[in-house]
Amino acid sequence: MAMTTAAASTEPGPGDLHGRVAELHGVRAAALAGPGEKATLAQHAKGKLTARERIGLLVDPGTFREVEQLRRHRATGFGLEQKRPHTDGVITGWGTVEGRTVFVYAHDFRIFGGALGEAHATKIHKIMDMAISAGAPLVSLNDGAGARIQEGVSALAGYGGIFQRNTRASGVIPQISVMLGPCAGGAAYSPALTDFVFMVRETSQMFITGPDVVRAVTGEEISQNGLGGADVHAETSGVCHFAYDDEETCLAEVRYLLSLLPQNNRENPPAAEATDPADRRGDALLDLVPADGNRPYDMAKVIEELVDDGDYLEIHERWARNIICALARLDGQVVGIVANQPQSLAGVLDIEASEKAARFVQMCDAFNIPIVTLLDVPGFLPGVDQEHGGIIRHGAKLLYAYCNATVPRISLILRKAYGGAYIVMDSQSIGADLTYAWPTNEIAVMGAEGAANVIFRRQIAGADDPEGMRARMVKEYKAELMHPYYAAERGLVDDVIDPAETRQVLIDSLAMLRTKHADLPSRKHGNPPQ
Repeated sequence: MAMTTAAASTEPGPGDLHGRVAELHGVRAAALAGPGEKATLAQHAKGKLTARERIGLLVDPGTFREVEQLRRHRATGFGLEQKRPHTDGVITGWGTVEGRTVFVYAHDFRIFGGALGEAHATKIHKIMDMAISAGAPLVSLNDGAGARIQEGVSALAGYGGIFQRNTRASGVIPQISVMLGPCAGGAAYSPALTDFVFMVRETSQMFITGPDVVRAVTGEEISQNGLGGADVHAETSGVCHFAYDDEETCLAEVRYLLSLLPQNNRENPPAAEATDPADRRGDALLDLVPADGNRPYDMAKVIEELVDDGDYLEIHERWARNIICALARLDGQVVGIVANQPQSLAGVLDIEASEKAARFVQMCDAFNIPIVTLLDVPGFLPGVDQEHGGIIRHGAKLLYAYCNATVPRISLILRKAYGGAYIVMDSQSIGADLTYAWPTNEIAVMGAEGAANVIFRRQIAGADDPEGMRARMVKEYKAELMHPYYAAERGLVDDVIDPAETRQVLIDSLAMLRTKHADLPSRKHGNPPQ
């Protein structure tokens, strides 16, 4: 009889711990399953993964630890009190990417269309605060319909809290926004405040006012993708840094980007074991770059020849193509590369190129990434549109970013470097630690033809053979002021180097500069040109 009683007492009941644990597992299973198979199938039918599937692709298997999984909203009215799902439409937590901690929040479009309400926002605020405190990157997987209208101003206040934290985290931890669905209205400003924006073609859009509002106000007819799709933001607006055809590729590239970034602004980027010899010669460079400054070439080929295994990640690849911004490794160490692209607009600086490079330089400086600048720049783009568009103001952004940067900075002049563009592109005079040049370099106020026309205007005009006189004066100007060693003779270039030795020169120089320390003047913050 005693044995029967003892056996009976081990059976789980409502007041027994075993029963409570079983109940917990049931609640968790329901929360993990979400709103049901029908909602999941609807998400897949749109060509989109669920929030948990996305997190599974982003973080290392088995490492995700969810926070506030059982959170539910407390709102009433408009039938909300009858619908109180766990998670409230956003999954928050942390995991690892290649063994390093990363914080994540992911909108679950199956619940309230991923719309942000008060509880939803509070969960995001908490995970953002945790990321800042822990000093680890924050990745947001965005797939939401904006503010939850039924909750009114409380939802809008939730966005305000996100924006405030985005700004506080700026330059402290890497922030990456992955757009995997619609993002409209004020919700678009959080991604705009982060360091990098990824988008997926056809399924993700970003805009402040949608096509219906545009049609009502301006009469213009346009689709969602035409207004704010991935290609529009990757090529035209510059809002998107990376655009991919599918979510799997997109999230794999987010992992790759994270492998090139430090955890926070107090750490250096992770080093990797180099398999590409540091002293590898780049004899191919002698054929890649024509000596004639008027002939174009692909600067991307030069970068491939210089960096480890020819591997680099270009930022904003399809926007402002006349300048290249990329992350790569030299002897296993992460570097940021800024380079003029002679294949596009002859590599000139214009409004968009200046903005693109300025933001990239600021990002590198914030996260302790050395900057290598490759110059082949004929100047700033002339034109009424550029002047009226504020090329002075926008060009000053790049100048400010370089002057303000305290990371190791090396500039290399491949061919021409003319006028203000030469100064702005990290010349020695604005603080480059080391400046090198190839024997093909031409550093001057302007090109020889333009300079000769100004300096020898009267002699050319009064000559019996003006064209012959102009040709002689151009030759004379080049011989006097534009020969390859003119800048080196005056200490404005540290050395003229063999192009084939460029990789080893850069690696040796960066190794020396690794312990560089530079302090900015004490101030609350600067006031950069806008």
